[in-house]
Amino acid sequence: MTRRPAVHVASGHRLGASDPWQEGPADLRLVPPALAAWAAASVAVGASGRWAAGFVLACVGVAAGLLVVRAWRARHGAAVRRGLSVTAVAAALLCAAAGATSAGLHAADLHRGPVPGLAHQYAQVTAELTVTSDARTTRPRVRGDHTLPTSVVLNADITRVTCGTVSSAVRTPVLLIAPARGPAAAQWQRLLPSTGLRLTARLTPPTGGSGGDPVAAVLRVPDGEPPKTVRPPTDVQRTAGGLRAGLREATDGLAPDARALLPGLVVGDTSRVPPELHEAFEATDLTHLLAVSGSNLTIILILLIGPPGTALRAERGGIAPRLGIPLRATALLGGALTLAFVVVCRPEPSVLRAAACGLITLLAIGTGRRRQLIPALAAAVLLLVLYDPWLARSYGFLLSVLATGALLTIGPRWSAALRRRGVPPRLAEVLAAAAAAQAVCAPVVAMMAARVSLVAIPCNLLAEFAVAPATVLGFAALAAAPVAMPLAELLARCAGWPAGWIASVARTGAALPGAEIDWPGGWHGGLLLAAVTAVAVFVARRLLRHPWLSAACALLLVLAILRPAPLTRIITGWPPPGWKFAMCDIGQGDASVLAAGEGTAVVVDAGPDPQQVDRCLRELGVTRVPLVVLTHFHADHVAGLPGVLRGRSVGEIRTTTLQEPLEQSAFVRRTAAAAAVPLLATAPGERRRIGQLSWQTLWPPPLPVPTPEEPNDASVTLLVRSGALTLLLLGDLEPPAQQRLLRAHPTLPSVDVLKVAHHGSAYQDPALFARARPRLALVSCGRDNPYGHPSPRTLTALRTGGATVLRTDTDGAIAVTGSGPGLRAVPAGPGSAG
Repeated sequence: MTRRPAVHVASGHRLGASDPWQEGPADLRLVPPALAAWAAASVAVGASGRWAAGFVLACVGVAAGLLVVRAWRARHGAAVRRGLSVTAVAAALLCAAAGATSAGLHAADLHRGPVPGLAHQYAQVTAELTVTSDARTTRPRVRGDHTLPTSVVLNADITRVTCGTVSSAVRTPVLLIAPARGPAAAQWQRLLPSTGLRLTARLTPPTGGSGGDPVAAVLRVPDGEPPKTVRPPTDVQRTAGGLRAGLREATDGLAPDARALLPGLVVGDTSRVPPELHEAFEATDLTHLLAVSGSNLTIILILLIGPPGTALRAERGGIAPRLGIPLRATALLGGALTLAFVVVCRPEPSVLRAAACGLITLLAIGTGRRRQLIPALAAAVLLLVLYDPWLARSYGFLLSVLATGALLTIGPRWSAALRRRGVPPRLAEVLAAAAAAQAVCAPVVAMMAARVSLVAIPCNLLAEFAVAPATVLGFAALAAAPVAMPLAELLARCAGWPAGWIASVARTGAALPGAEIDWPGGWHGGLLLAAVTAVAVFVARRLLRHPWLSAACALLLVLAILRPAPLTRIITGWPPPGWKFAMCDIGQGDASVLAAGEGTAVVVDAGPDPQQVDRCLRELGVTRVPLVVLTHFHADHVAGLPGVLRGRSVGEIRTTTLQEPLEQSAFVRRTAAAAAVPLLATAPGERRRIGQLSWQTLWPPPLPVPTPEEPNDASVTLLVRSGALTLLLLGDLEPPAQQRLLRAHPTLPSVDVLKVAHHGSAYQDPALFARARPRLALVSCGRDNPYGHPSPRTLTALRTGGATVLRTDTDGAIAVTGSGPGLRAVPAGPGSAG
């Protein structure tokens, strides 16, 4: 047998170095120009026009000088290698100049014409606009004791603006904000891109609340004002809107999570995704599934042209060769599908990046050139940044490019390393892809959100297997909806199973106590996590050689994620054994827990954040809640209710008798109904007992005494006994109600623990402090809150009366143990949730 030459043996391929399909060295020539254009556009889009012009002239001048030097050296026989290096630097400088030029021109649009000046005057104008985006609803946020109203937000271009008697034709990008409630809200939400509008509203300058959009002004629509359409959307947008509406209709009969998630997976329509599900996707780093990305387009193109390695071969896969479609026609058909994908899914950053890569790849297929995905990615970045330089500052675009680059560069190497250690090929590929994408994207997420997800990789792995069937069946339902709705509903029902699985993965992962950890935000936090990741990768490569040590590290990670309460108590000392009462550190709000047995507790108020109160209850080991008491309906006491209900057996919810504010009381009713938990009003004067825990409702007063008219003064007030320990929980009672409480209960005893009313505000009745004479006074308030809570005057009065004061903003969560001489308060330290 003839021995193979060394060059063929070293290649590692069956056909040796002559194999025409083996991968050569990565072609990185387009990477420096793309990065240069990206960086220049990112800086220039926020700089002055004079600075951008100077930068462009400098880049062009230096590039021209380098090319002249190269030509001179080539004429005098200089080394070719040096000439190529000069050319690469010159190309990068010219691309940087192009990026800065495009950015400067786009930024100038924000300052051209009368609209910016009118916005700074807060002028009332009549404007004609063209809608350029789908409507999106802002997520509800709690500020103080109320929830900020949600709004419908759209991007639009003003084409004509009239102020007084002066009318001007312009083309200025603005942000349109309309109320999300009222009879007109549905009309605003149904608007499609390219629709022409005319409305009279007030212009205001853009702020950080504009979401970072490149807009010259914000146009705020008056309450109840419906959109006045002067031009219908184009046929293309009407068709795309009809397809999206058809998919929503086809999913109407699915389970809630699948109904909300499937349109988001397929076309990026997240209008039905509830806040708690969105938060679960954020905690598990699965939000890329809600923003349509390259994976969706890749799945569709693979169905057409087959796997990446066979796209140009005679034995290529996909349905195109089986239908007899030639190679160039396949490329054209793929291009048409890509363009339709962009129109239906909307030109979001990840969609544009995926489409650009796909079109460049299809062009390579159509012209017979070998596909190389790294140059395609670099070319896509370069073209998109030149087309829309605002993408250079988009975190979504950055994450999309980083994830794709990691899959093309790091993923294959890690996959090969895992296969060499005996991991099955398919599993190695999936593991390497998830780990590579997480390694490069996690620092950016930490920079934005000041958190790190510990469950991102396992959750992405578990969700990965369901993405393809959900996407394919979802697109099939999308296509079938206009012609055969029963078929579309059947396909949607089939797609609902994998979509529901993905939602379950997100909810389960987010519910784990150690799902995410706090991390420093900003550039410093991102760089720190990047350094930690690099060290972890370095250490992991060596750990793989020691199976037992690897297993021990994996076990430690599992324990960090699960955080079993007994182990957490041993390590941190919190919660202390035998705790009877705990005040959660949930920011500016209230959430208290009364122990009622092993794993059982009564919860009084739920705070403003579901994740924080859920984390608190998990750290306390609470799995069963026979009763939730909501003292009143302010958002900082009830908005976290979904977190109390998450993964726990809840017996019933009791509330105050005053159903104000109406919006929050309606939220509580909806949440209780969705969880099938009975919702009842607290009976004034009622007495109840669970094991050693007993309590009496002191307030609101029974009829015929008039019900307080203000929510704070209608707070449910409880006198609690846990063994020999006595507690007085005042909710947010104000001095008038506190005085009436004392008159209604002249024999009110002194107590061991006082939950100070209204986050320790200055409005307290000294007579109540004197009657209660607490040994411990606990204040629940948020760090750096804008209300000045707790008031120094209140703290001084409590300490003067002999109470030891603890507060969650400085002490963290607080647990109370013992009674009598053994009474003790144990703080968890600032930054704790439990």
